[in-house]
Amino acid sequence: MALKKSELYSSIWKSCDELRGGMDASQYKDYVLVLLFVKYVSDKYAGQPDALIDIPQGGSFDDMVALKGSDDIGDQVNKIIGRLAEANNLKGVIDLADFNDTDKLGSGKEMVDRLSNLIATFQNPDLDFSRNRAEGDDLLGDAYEYLMRHFATESGKSKGQFYTPAEVSRVIAKVVGVNRAIRQDQTIYDPTCGSGSLLLKAADEAPQGITIYGQEKDNATAGLARMNMYLHDRPGAVIWKDNTLSKPHFKNTEGSLKTFDFVVANPPFSDKAWSNGLNTSEDLFKRFEDGVPPAKNGDYAYLLHILRSMKSTGKGAIILPHGVLFRGNAEGDIRRNLVRKGVIKGIIGLPANLFYGTGIPACIIVMDKENAIGRKGIFMIDASKGFMKDGNKNRLRHQDIRKIVDIFNSQTECERYSRMVPLTEIEANDYNLNIPRYIDSTEPEDLQDIEAHLKGGIPNRDIEGLAAYWELCPSLKDELFCAADRPGYSLLKVDANEIKRTIYTHPEFTTYTKSLRTLFDHWLENNHGTLKGIENGANPKELIQNLSEDLLTVFSEVPLIDTYDIYQYLMTYWADTMQDDVYLITSDGWTEANAVRKIVETKGQKSKEEADITIGKQKFKTDLIPPSLVIARYFRDEKVAVDELQADLEAASQAMEEMQEEHGGEDGLLSEVTNDKGKITKGDLKARIKKIKNDPDEEEERAVLEAYLSLMEQESNAKKAVKAAEETLDRNVLAKYPDLSEEEIKTLVVDDKWAATLCSDIKTELDRVSQKLTRRIKELADRYATPLPEITDEVEALSAKVDEHLKRMGFVW
Repeated sequence: MALKKSELYSSIWKSCDELRGGMDASQYKDYVLVLLFVKYVSDKYAGQPDALIDIPQGGSFDDMVALKGSDDIGDQVNKIIGRLAEANNLKGVIDLADFNDTDKLGSGKEMVDRLSNLIATFQNPDLDFSRNRAEGDDLLGDAYEYLMRHFATESGKSKGQFYTPAEVSRVIAKVVGVNRAIRQDQTIYDPTCGSGSLLLKAADEAPQGITIYGQEKDNATAGLARMNMYLHDRPGAVIWKDNTLSKPHFKNTEGSLKTFDFVVANPPFSDKAWSNGLNTSEDLFKRFEDGVPPAKNGDYAYLLHILRSMKSTGKGAIILPHGVLFRGNAEGDIRRNLVRKGVIKGIIGLPANLFYGTGIPACIIVMDKENAIGRKGIFMIDASKGFMKDGNKNRLRHQDIRKIVDIFNSQTECERYSRMVPLTEIEANDYNLNIPRYIDSTEPEDLQDIEAHLKGGIPNRDIEGLAAYWELCPSLKDELFCAADRPGYSLLKVDANEIKRTIYTHPEFTTYTKSLRTLFDHWLENNHGTLKGIENGANPKELIQNLSEDLLTVFSEVPLIDTYDIYQYLMTYWADTMQDDVYLITSDGWTEANAVRKIVETKGQKSKEEADITIGKQKFKTDLIPPSLVIARYFRDEKVAVDELQADLEAASQAMEEMQEEHGGEDGLLSEVTNDKGKITKGDLKARIKKIKNDPDEEEERAVLEAYLSLMEQESNAKKAVKAAEETLDRNVLAKYPDLSEEEIKTLVVDDKWAATLCSDIKTELDRVSQKLTRRIKELADRYATPLPEITDEVEALSAKVDEHLKRMGFVW
């Protein structure tokens, strides 16, 4: 049975533990990714006569496996990689990491064990790249992405710049318009491509394929990019190692810069050494006609290079710090010229702390030469508030990515989020493009009403601020509020503790909740056949794409909820659970994916896997259907019986605790049988009862001891009964798995697992809607509950009481 994707990637990441301690994360990534590359090309191309990659004799992953435990493993691994590099013109690409470096890998047995264990990790049978597990399932690409993100996270500020977060890459890929590329010979270029993640994400959007070009000045990172292209099945990509600004590699025959259909980039922010080796006044490529960037800040140097590298119909996008939008002097002049030319199509402001090299917020500047003439405005998005925390970094959620892309591509104006800003307005602001000048994303101020504080009542202005709820439930407002004794104010008709119940049980709100559940049922009905029809070799990414698109369509016009919140529920569940399930099904089929694995533990080494079923010392793991679902559908009565026995056990334990509380302590009737640790044993109880058996003065103590002993026996018997019943249930459940038909498996997975979870998420969203309204009404009611005169009268009354007490005590002034 195939491992789940998440477990597979996790096991690869854990292999990095074999290298930690001797080097920084930014260094050990080179070792792990090189091994991943050698494993991939060996699986895919070994023994094929006309293969894209030649696997020479003594240059394969199998040759590495044969070295495990060898004293000269480090030197021999270097030679294997060298042979592979020599045979495929990959010298300086895959042979940069020294596997015989004693400073980083240790010496003697330490190096042998470390490298042997690392190679063993990639021997995992689930890492067999000789066959596609499922059509369109990018097992290797996803594994590479997983590793790169973790390496970047651990590399720290100074060394994490080789990787553009996948979420940001997806935004750029979808807003730059690569999806409109219709020919393989159309081109995409990244002048600062790093490890190639952004370039690949953008290229993936081209439905018919696209020709890839990239340049990167760092030698090791350029090697990563070359390997990344092979690992993502893009062997024709051209990656060049050199400084793009001083030595651009891609040129036309007459020496001018080669131009491309699409250009994307995430250059180093505020590069202080951008002009090294470059005479800006004699730039042969005419990149600085709109102005020369400051000598100590290269942000605009990269942007101008991109513009010059775009065809007359070209599209581009670059990630830069927000300073480029408002800084003055030379940068202000460049910005003015670019705005006047109309080449800037849009600006997307991103949250802070997304990137691994810096915590400052950045923006995406989207450029379009084709439609520059006649451009009347720049479309701006303030997406700075949409993110989730992920360790010490922020990350865009699925809903954030989707919202940015949908809003930008449709050029839809949304209050406090997006706006088409006229060029005339930008000109009036001296070409300052700082997003807050044009989009106020702050929430409206919650104004305090002085008259309401003085005289009581809730301002009608605040109640009307909840108009979206009253439009949906018109009579609900009249059930909650009535007019106060003066115009413009109302009173709460129900007790504050009854607000939520009033809302949730109101017929109009009930109708609304039913309509949402009906929509979900409609979506499920639309996709039920698709979900149950998943077959071996199906495309998981295409499946979730279709499911999510349909969900957005079904919930697109629902009031009070954000459609993207519903979308996020699905995408989160997909990432956490459903993706692994679908991966297993498309890999192994429904029946095989349902198989139960026995957890094997070697002597002295326990497995880290948590058992789903334990019978005696035997532990079993279910990957697709948790036992709780099998129990709920097939063993409900048996589970009720176990729960009843468990209740008996808890009742006996509770009675014993109550007796200890009542009769414990130094002078309590149980004190003689309570040891120093506060425990009472059956042996001590029996001994004490025997000792005072015939003593008439200890009759009360004896009665308590006997009662406690009886409870102990009840508890003991109950524990045995629970254990026996649970073991019987576990055996029956374990035996049920292989008896399940394929149709039963589909029902358990699709209906009882996937649909039930997502339905629960929809209910959570409904609860959020009602809680938001409840919270706001209660906040207003509490705010104006006690008018100032009442507070003043109460203070005066309390002060008078205090004065009276003081007088009686003899304190008078």
